Amino acid sequence: MGFLRLGRYLPSALQNALFGDRARHGPVADEQDPDWQFWRKIDLEFYDQNQRESAGAIVNASGYRVMKKVALGGQTVLEIGPGSLDHMTHWAANPKLFYAVDINLGFLDRATEKLAQNAVDYERVVTNAQDGGKLPLADASVDVVLSFYSLEHLHPLSDYLDEIDRVLKPGGRLAGAIPCEGGIGWGLGRYLTTRRWLLAKGVTDPGKIIAWEHPNFADLILSELNHRFEREYVGLWPFVLPVIDFNLIARFVFVKPRK
Repeated sequence: MGFLRLGRYLPSALQNALFGDRARHGPVADEQDPDWQFWRKIDLEFYDQNQRESAGAIVNASGYRVMKKVALGGQTVLEIGPGSLDHMTHWAANPKLFYAVDINLGFLDRATEKLAQNAVDYERVVTNAQDGGKLPLADASVDVVLSFYSLEHLHPLSDYLDEIDRVLKPGGRLAGAIPCEGGIGWGLGRYLTTRRWLLAKGVTDPGKIIAWEHPNFADLILSELNHRFEREYVGLWPFVLPVIDFNLIARFVFVKPRK
């Protein structure tokens, strides 16, 4: 089952306003761009003020509930972009080992501090945007891969999914959530909130940051996951209709086929 995205049919001016001018800026950030350099200094502040408070916290929490469908007890778990591990409240038991993988040292510090506080054995893994998500792990060494609000950031997505597939054991699960990026509802909500926040902070072109931060639309991500893995569960929030534009979050559990 596919998911319809009506946002692709909007006039280009509206698409640019809601999703950033992707034709102009492309999917890869210019590391020398002043707006991007400034963004990298304030991204933790943005996360705290927009993703962990008020409406942002409610939206994100809707994705974390998918953890009720995934057993971590005694498992080797890897999370791409663990952030502040807000989904930990849904764990029924601690994993045997938790690999925390991130490009952002600030987020990685937060995650590993929380793991230590909850007596979870962990290893830190620092990646960079130039290595295609390469992981220093053996093939088929992980039982569960978690990815909450990360896959929309990863470019090229296929390279990162190759690595997830490589380290995941046959029968292992990939679980998480993504924003309904590319959908009218998500784009409009961001236009009224995040865009204003960035402008108030002095970012001259918020659309540039949007295009670079979220190069992957939700329908593309779900299509790629469906192609590579067996679908166990996919649900949209807050509505059940399979239309990206009417929803804000897609949560999922996929299984690596046994060969």
